[in-house]
Amino acid sequence: MTAAALPDNARDTAAACDVAVVGGGPAGMSAAIDAAALGLDVVLIDEQPGPGGQIYRAITTTPVRDRGILGADYWRGEALAATFMRCGARPLFDTTLWAVERNVDGFALAVSNNGAARLIKAAHVILATGAQERPFPIPGWTLPGVMAAGAAQILLKSAGLVPDGPVVVAGCGPLLYLIVAQFHAAGVALECVLDTTPPGRWRQSRRMLAEFVRSPYFVKGWSMLRRAKSRTRIVSGVTQLRAQGAGRLENVGWSCAEQHGSVPAGLLLLHQGVIPGINLSRALGCAHHWDEAQCCFVPTVDTWGASSLPGITIAGDAAGIAGARAAEARGSLAAFQAAYALGSLTLEQRDARGHASHHRSDGNGDSPLRALRRFSLGRAFLDEYFKPPRQFRIPTGDTVVCRCEEVTAQQIVDAVSLGCTGPNQLKAFLRAGMGPCQGRMCGTTVAEIIAHERGLSPAETGYYRLRFPTKPVTLAELASMPKTEAAIAAVVRK
Repeated sequence: MTAAALPDNARDTAAACDVAVVGGGPAGMSAAIDAAALGLDVVLIDEQPGPGGQIYRAITTTPVRDRGILGADYWRGEALAATFMRCGARPLFDTTLWAVERNVDGFALAVSNNGAARLIKAAHVILATGAQERPFPIPGWTLPGVMAAGAAQILLKSAGLVPDGPVVVAGCGPLLYLIVAQFHAAGVALECVLDTTPPGRWRQSRRMLAEFVRSPYFVKGWSMLRRAKSRTRIVSGVTQLRAQGAGRLENVGWSCAEQHGSVPAGLLLLHQGVIPGINLSRALGCAHHWDEAQCCFVPTVDTWGASSLPGITIAGDAAGIAGARAAEARGSLAAFQAAYALGSLTLEQRDARGHASHHRSDGNGDSPLRALRRFSLGRAFLDEYFKPPRQFRIPTGDTVVCRCEEVTAQQIVDAVSLGCTGPNQLKAFLRAGMGPCQGRMCGTTVAEIIAHERGLSPAETGYYRLRFPTKPVTLAELASMPKTEAAIAAVVRK
């Protein structure tokens, strides 16, 4: 099914806005605030029940009232969310965007809320879809009791829930130790942290260390690591991981250098960094490229977030991983670009706003462009130091890669040996990437496996060709589309 299959009468009666912002995290809220301040009619669409995105999830409703648990960086989102809620943009929460159709007037966005679908017309679209956790396919990762560390963090933020059994955290990346710090503050006792960062990464990334030391993240990162080491057993340089158990997780096996071990666990939290959420930008046909530093596909955009498609701007971590504060600055720049594209700002006015002091970008009055440079400082070091090891990005044997279709790494290798040249052809061989998640959990892994087997770069083997709908939609939702202008407008005003 494609967007062109949408009912004509629904297309004709869609409510209209100047700018549709997709995503309610720091980039999306920032973009909506600045676009609304320029007099543009703005609609923000997000699947969550309130503002915040992933990093500030449940910022207006979290039951965690002890601010020391989630930390000052999380609570920064409180002021941003409050500003967004009074900026005049129209929020559509609990709403899933599943298709976008380009037309002569701009775009028609198909959304669903509470089992009913509708269309919204927008002259310009800002994609602020944020990041997702990088797939971490290890033997046994489909066992009950194994989950992404970010999912555990979501439960903490949104429901105040923490695990009460033996917990093991495994992987690499700065967010791994942020989650460890938050669990410690919440009173969770961890069995151990299995750190997969290879020994000697300091030497490989030392040329970037001076810049990282000057960044806003150095002191915070050092402090989190020091606290973690004082309270939890850390096994460094882990080269192999295996989740084990009969029907559910019972223990985690690990290896490093000449050592081997097994840790009892009722819950294993996996994390090896984050990558941009690109399903919507891919489905729209925006140009992407392989980022060797971050080992993922990234939309090709300029400083202002302008993509290869007129009318589509991409902001925040959806355009490349840089963190919440950089995402906020990118959201402002995307709003200025949208206003310029719509004729509300001249090129000179857009550039001037990008360089002008901005009351939300930084406590010192930084402009969005200056804030973006400041909060991107040290990113090269983090990308190099915490680059996930190849064996955890390119699994082997019977390790499941595509969870939806239960496709293993060896099946993909066998398909390549039979002549499969890329992820799209693999769909015909094995149906990998054709499940409900549309390749979110396997796309990057599949691309790297095929590239490795063929001796090429993922840039050469490519990624899945995505089609709308990017999220599951029922026939009942399609049939429920309002048939009159008044009905559509009433829904959007809610």
